[in-house]
Amino acid sequence: MPVLLYLLAVAVFAQGTSEFVLAGILPGIATDLKVSLGRAGVLTSGFALGMVVGAPAMAAAARRLPPRWTLTGFLTLFIAAHVIGAVTDSFAMLVAARIGAALANAGFLAVALSTVTRIVPAERHTRALAVILGGTTLALIAGVPAGAFVGDVLGWRATLWAIALLCLPALVAVLAATPTRPGQDAGAGAGSAIGRELASLRRRPAQVSIVLAVLVNAATFCTFTYLAAIATGPAGFTDRTVPLLLAVFGIGAFLGVTVAGRFGDRHWRPLITVTGPLLMAGWALLAFTVARPVALWSLALTQGALSFALGSTFIARIVAATRDAPTIGGSFATVALNIGAVTGPIAGGLTIGALGVRGPVVVSCVLAVLAVGVWSTCRAAYRQDRGSSGRSA
Repeated sequence: MPVLLYLLAVAVFAQGTSEFVLAGILPGIATDLKVSLGRAGVLTSGFALGMVVGAPAMAAAARRLPPRWTLTGFLTLFIAAHVIGAVTDSFAMLVAARIGAALANAGFLAVALSTVTRIVPAERHTRALAVILGGTTLALIAGVPAGAFVGDVLGWRATLWAIALLCLPALVAVLAATPTRPGQDAGAGAGSAIGRELASLRRRPAQVSIVLAVLVNAATFCTFTYLAAIATGPAGFTDRTVPLLLAVFGIGAFLGVTVAGRFGDRHWRPLITVTGPLLMAGWALLAFTVARPVALWSLALTQGALSFALGSTFIARIVAATRDAPTIGGSFATVALNIGAVTGPIAGGLTIGALGVRGPVVVSCVLAVLAVGVWSTCRAAYRQDRGSSGRSA
């Protein structure tokens, strides 16, 4: 694998840390800027909205430029947004900086995913995408706990400074090693070319893959968002044990992405067929055993692994099915990932009043059941359009 992929993964690690670490430093932000905790929560929703809207918009806007300059621009904007956030005393400016960081994050990830298909042979696309997405799973394992620790010891501003500094090696790598030629359709016919790229969404494999990616990622983040509440509630964990439990989930996620990268190019069909029902069964088992610490420890590992193995496989399928959209195809995968990350926790939160913290796990189980049902019903769509996914289909 090109060294550039691993350095891009460093940037994705920093960006993933930025997206998820806010939960750990939000109280400090609220106190320092003299806003309510509920109002400070706008920072989280604003970032998520920026990711969903920004991915296709930023990728389309940058399609005429070479990947080197688009990735450099997005990463520079991301760094600048964190510097501004770290020095401002205005909550409104911090919100604007978070939205700017989200737009830059979305654009960077979308272009990075599309660039992978240009610098890596088709038969190794899933493995290459797993390297990039591995940055997100490592953010869950190490970045979020470390960022929260830095924020606790040195203040939330130090966390933003650390994320900005972490991006600098990736910025150098992008400048040195990223392709300098723009996409094949950039130029005078860009308007019609965007129409042709968007037309790839009409293909059944692309539509099915996007739906499945949304369902699986919604199930994942539905329970993960409330995992601390589950642990300190019915399972009886102490607050100090929660970061370790979250790290166990992150370790499972990293293992799942690694397995998907190893087998997802040639054996993605059996990988989906096996992991889908196992994931569904795991959420159902957790729903019945949320009060049992041993079950929670073991299922945090296995559900993290199964969720990210399946989720990253569907992300790779989106990229494969939208191969005719070389400049904005990666944005479709980014949007699917983040729609799941936004809708899952919302759906889970709506059930807490009736079912307690068991509710989000029940929702994750229902979403996994829907995913398995969609896959079982629509898997023939991939056979009918082998050309959309090349040799790996």
